[in-house]
Amino acid sequence: MTRKNLNATNLSITRRGLLIGAAACAAAALSARHVMAQPQGPVPLQNYQRSFFNAEEWAFVMAATARIIPSDGKGPGALEARVPVFIDKQMADPWGQGDHWYRQAPFNRDAPRYTGYQAEPSPAEAYRIAIPKINEWCKAQYGAIFAELPAEKQDEALKRIEKDEVEIAELRSGDFFSFLVQNTKEGYFADPQYGGNYDMAAWVYIGFPGARASFLEWVEKDNVPYKLGPVSLSGQRA
Repeated sequence: MTRKNLNATNLSITRRGLLIGAAACAAAALSARHVMAQPQGPVPLQNYQRSFFNAEEWAFVMAATARIIPSDGKGPGALEARVPVFIDKQMADPWGQGDHWYRQAPFNRDAPRYTGYQAEPSPAEAYRIAIPKINEWCKAQYGAIFAELPAEKQDEALKRIEKDEVEIAELRSGDFFSFLVQNTKEGYFADPQYGGNYDMAAWVYIGFPGARASFLEWVEKDNVPYKLGPVSLSGQRA
C-alpha cells in the first residue's frame, strides 16, 4: 500500500516511467490510433452512468487520473483508456467496500509507510471522505476545486496530497493518494471487462499479448517484436 514520494523534478518522469517499466519486456511501442478509429465507441465519460461516484467525486477522479497518466505522451492517457470507469466499478465492488479488510482499531497514524494502511475507512469510503476535503483545501490554497485548476496547479496539489499536507481526520491524504495511483495503474492495464483499458489500448501500447492461449512459436525469440496484438479474456482482439 506504500510507494515512494514523487518530487517536483521527477513527477512527469514517474508517470511515463510506470508505462515504460511495464513495457520492459515488450518491443517498440505500438500506436494507439485504432482507439480513435472505432466507428462506434462507449458512452462519453461525461455521460457515463456511475455505479458509485457522485458528480463532485467523478470530476475529481477524471481530473486526477488525467494528470497521473496524461494524454500528451506517446500512448493513450487515463481518459482514453477509461480508467475512471474502472475505478468507479471497483469502488462499488467488494474490494472497494473493504469486505475482506481488517478494519479494527487501533491505527497508528504516525506509523512508517512500510507498515501499510493505517485507517479504518475502506477504499470507497476513503474516496468519499477525502475528495470533498481536498476540494475545500484546493479552494483555500488555489481559489478553485481540484477539477477546475490548471494542470500545473493540479500537479502541485497532487504532490502535496501525497506528502500528507491535506488535513483529513479519518486518514492520511498520502494514503488516499496511494489508493488513487494504485487504482489508476490497475484501470490502465487490467482486462477491459473491468471497465478500463478500453479496446486494450494500454496493452497495444506496451506490446502485451493479453490472454492468448499459446505462445510456443515465440519461446525461442528474444528481443523480437510481438506482432499479433493482444486478446482479452472475452476473446476480443485488438
